[in-house]
Amino acid sequence: MNILIHPTYFPSISHFVAMAQAENITFEIEDNFQKQTNRNRTYIYSPNGIQLLNIPVKHSKVSHQKTKDIKIETDFDWQKQHFKSLEAAYRSSPFFEFFEDDLRPIFEKKHTFLLDLNFEALAILSKCLRFKIESTTTSEYFHEVETAITDYRSLVDGKKDKSIFETYTQVFDDKNGFINNLSVLDLLFNEGKYAMDYLKQQKLFIK
Repeated sequence: MNILIHPTYFPSISHFVAMAQAENITFEIEDNFQKQTNRNRTYIYSPNGIQLLNIPVKHSKVSHQKTKDIKIETDFDWQKQHFKSLEAAYRSSPFFEFFEDDLRPIFEKKHTFLLDLNFEALAILSKCLRFKIESTTTSEYFHEVETAITDYRSLVDGKKDKSIFETYTQVFDDKNGFINNLSVLDLLFNEGKYAMDYLKQQKLFIK
């Protein structure tokens, strides 16, 4: 299966289900940036339930700005906040300490562009999951894609993603129950080396 998909910030389980089951991956980098999508956000399971981690971006007077041109706002110490949130959420999970040193650098390095950070997050996750991502990037934007390619770009809008996945043990599920389709970090910290097996067995719901 050949797929077209967005590079996002610590992608959702849906994103990784699509990639884990693909033969060829093309990342969309010629799209226009849209607010309130997973381009610059991810969701984790905090002690109080679902929590949004959002990367602040610099606002532009240009109405249609490409995602690859979006710059990260550096006036806020969002990296420290995000890592503290991950620690609070997953310090007691089975595999947080195992992957902590792999993840920490992305919260210490200062990126200028959102897309660069997203690709680095993917590279780190690829290493943690022992999943080699063979990919290319788009050179222009097409609203419709050829029939040989499965278009998963809609997954970038988590509100439109209706996929329901099998349950696995989560840190606070005894308090708030199972929360579906969080960042793949949630799966990684809770399932460790079994995460890839899980991803390959799930089914996506795409209209």
